Amino acid sequence: MGTNSADPGALALFVWLSPNFPVGAFAYSHGLEWAVEAGDISDAASLQNWLEDLCDFGAPRADARLFAAAHRAVIAKDWGALSETNQFAIALAGSSERRLETSAQGSAFVSAARAAWDCAALAHLPQAGGEAIAYPIAVGAAAAGHGFTLETALPAFVVALFANLVSASVRLSAIGQTDGQRVMAALLPRLSAMAGECADGDLEKLGSCAFRSDLAALKHETQYSRLFRS
Repeated sequence: MGTNSADPGALALFVWLSPNFPVGAFAYSHGLEWAVEAGDISDAASLQNWLEDLCDFGAPRADARLFAAAHRAVIAKDWGALSETNQFAIALAGSSERRLETSAQGSAFVSAARAAWDCAALAHLPQAGGEAIAYPIAVGAAAAGHGFTLETALPAFVVALFANLVSASVRLSAIGQTDGQRVMAALLPRLSAMAGECADGDLEKLGSCAFRSDLAALKHETQYSRLFRS
């Protein structure tokens, strides 16, 4: 009898995007902590509405397009474009905590990936202690460098972003774990569509109008009692 087994290399993406990978994603709420305190998010329905708006209009949508641009730059071996895309991604951070959120995770990802999952593309990214590296750029470059197609890597990245936000909401006691799973199940078709729409990596299409989320990121900087760094 034969057995089916997955290519170990093809499983790396699951490791990189798991809560176990040492980027510190658990420490960031993307402003959700302030939204919960302000009463904008109080149950599964209000959380789902908030996350749907982020999907359609917010920073995670921009991150998906930046991920695709980085992936395409690595495939083309256009290291200048990769560097410019990273600089653009850092410049787009609308507050100090948003910058910390993307740059701290980006730097941590590059350090961990180079130690255990190195590839030539990672050598073209800023290294620890140097220029800031945005998280979607780091993961997108690594995915391309290890041969993951954009069609596989981008949806996985998007789902991981939103799964972390749902996890933060559970830890903030805005919802329970079962409601968290219901919210993720309801979001998946929308996240899949967003990944498809952003896969062209066209940075001319970047834009955001999730003003309440941006306000939450700013308000969180002076929030008195906090669990999260953003």
